Amino acid sequence: MHTVLGANGPIGEELTRELYRCFTRDIRLVSRNPVKIHDTDQLVKADLTDPEATARAVEGSEVAYLTVGLPMDSELWERQFPAMMRNVIDACAKYGTKLVFFDNTYMYPGTTTPQTESTGFEPNGRKGRVRAQIATMLLDAMNAGSVDALICRAPEFYGPGKTKSLTNSLVFDRIKAGKRPFVPVSAKTVRSLIWTPDASRAMALLGNTPDAYGQTWHLPVDPHRLTYAELVEVAGQVTGRRLRYTVLPLALFKIGGRFVKPLGEVQELLPRYRGDNIFDSSKFTTRFPDFPVTSYREGISQILG
Repeated sequence: MHTVLGANGPIGEELTRELYRCFTRDIRLVSRNPVKIHDTDQLVKADLTDPEATARAVEGSEVAYLTVGLPMDSELWERQFPAMMRNVIDACAKYGTKLVFFDNTYMYPGTTTPQTESTGFEPNGRKGRVRAQIATMLLDAMNAGSVDALICRAPEFYGPGKTKSLTNSLVFDRIKAGKRPFVPVSAKTVRSLIWTPDASRAMALLGNTPDAYGQTWHLPVDPHRLTYAELVEVAGQVTGRRLRYTVLPLALFKIGGRFVKPLGEVQELLPRYRGDNIFDSSKFTTRFPDFPVTSYREGISQILG
């Protein structure tokens, strides 16, 4: 039994499809309101902040994949993520279940230094501190030998379907709607974006690779990184339209954040948009050289096609 905790987000859904395609049809989907993707999927309703519900959701699982996402709300993150991680670690330790954790980069410093699996945690705000806290909780449990686990870490998303990110909402969603795209902070800095189906496929592969456990892995990104100006140029080529964009300066987010909560919630992430963002996934591509990584042109074509 492979169990997906947080099953109905974009990562969890594609992960479920990949597990079914390549590894197992014995799949349990867990969320507050889970929905079947395949006829054989087992559904379990659970609130992962409840330790007993979490234990019931994990029981009998060979591998559990923690893919839960929460809205961009610092108070909600502080209240729920540490409780979820504690409960999932305890449940996996109790039942001898392997744990695969889908993580992000919020705890990394927002500098131009390339990010690798050994990059230290230097969070720049409340959400980054929460991500550092829960990643450290799991690393401590791994080092203590109480749980057999691995961490999959991904940079900002872009992708099809339910994918949510600043880049999707400001750039590609607006282009698809026939609107002028907005670029956060700078159009000239290089971005590291991960195609969400690639992230899920890579997570499934790692979870079914015995020697991947006990480690942190950066999930694979297109190494030919582009600036926002170049991403918009590719979008223009794909759509056959001449696209112009508007850069949203840092000051706009700061002023708007006083009145619009979502703008305030993204402020701690904005320093990484001022300079190049280099997410190094060479460890993964060296270990899995045949894994197909979606190029930015291929991804943008799927979004806008």
